[in-house]
Amino acid sequence: MRGFILNIRKAKNEDVIVTVLSKESVQDYYRFFGARHSILQIGNFIDFEVENNSGKFMPKIRKISHLGFPWLFWTNHLLIWQNFIKLFNTHLKDTTEIESFYFNLLLIIAKKWDKQHPKRLAIEGYLNLLEHEGRVCHNNFCYICEEPLDKQISLMRAYIPTHPSCIYAKSYNKNQIFKLFDTKSSINIEDNIVDELYKILLKGL
Repeated sequence: MRGFILNIRKAKNEDVIVTVLSKESVQDYYRFFGARHSILQIGNFIDFEVENNSGKFMPKIRKISHLGFPWLFWTNHLLIWQNFIKLFNTHLKDTTEIESFYFNLLLIIAKKWDKQHPKRLAIEGYLNLLEHEGRVCHNNFCYICEEPLDKQISLMRAYIPTHPSCIYAKSYNKNQIFKLFDTKSSINIEDNIVDELYKILLKGL
């Protein structure tokens, strides 16, 4: 099997519980002496085998190998990747069986991570996920007061638009933001706006 490590929790002694997003599931696995293994890091893409225990305990993960990417030793890229992938752990926390969309999205983005600006890729991936779940909100009404939006808008978590005065937050050009929602491309967004949108992304899905 192959999957992305979403989370690692200490069990007992040096054992750990590893949460892995694979193509069709989000599953916890037990790993003996996992704290000793450098491969077990949040965000890593791994190949592994599963040893089931007749339903008496959670399945064990074994024969783990790391399927690396060129950017793994680039500190800034790795940090942004880990922050991005942590969102999936929280978002899919109560999920076991999932569509392949989530795995495929991460794999596509990971393959581009050294070729494009990682914050821009994170924003575009975030928007693709919101669209897949039917949660891209550009109906031209403020989420807080439900009145029509003006030329300048603010954004809540999950990029929900509001009046700047309703949440006392930084404002953005509505047409530019709605174009981003439609195209899922940040190519025409200035770097300082990208930084702000990335900060909003970190609030969660």
